[in-house]
Amino acid sequence: MTQRRDILTASGGLLAAFMASGANSQEQSIEVDLTDGEKANIRLVDAFCKGWEAMDLTEVFATMKEDAVYRQSQDTPPVTGHHAISDLMKLWVDDSYKIDYIVEETFARGPVVINRRIDIYHRNNAEDHLEWEGVGLFLIEGGLIREWQDFTMRIQRGRA
Repeated sequence: MTQRRDILTASGGLLAAFMASGANSQEQSIEVDLTDGEKANIRLVDAFCKGWEAMDLTEVFATMKEDAVYRQSQDTPPVTGHHAISDLMKLWVDDSYKIDYIVEETFARGPVVINRRIDIYHRNNAEDHLEWEGVGLFLIEGGLIREWQDFTMRIQRGRA
């Protein structure tokens, strides 16, 4: 006699395979369905990330509105404007010899771009290396980033 557990175990494997195939189809559909505006928004966020990698705040702020709002994590208050964002991030830029922004995936709908990335700050003090993994949410307005919010999934500190 077949046990209910055996049926659930077998169907769980089929369900997982079905969901994986559906996810692949969805990813393909998302890429095909992007509007020209959404593609432009993704290019903007990609340029923003490249600015951080170049450690060039002028390049970063060229992608952001002057009164942009940034919230560093779900647990921190937002700051507004280039000056406040620079004050918050400048220490990391000035005290790093290299920054990697590794974008794992990107999703866009309308004025919203979401990317999952790993940011690696190779600090001048090797003991203070930081690897951050999370999700960035960007609101685009008038061809520039209006709001940027990061959600932390993982932080690892230590040697590079």
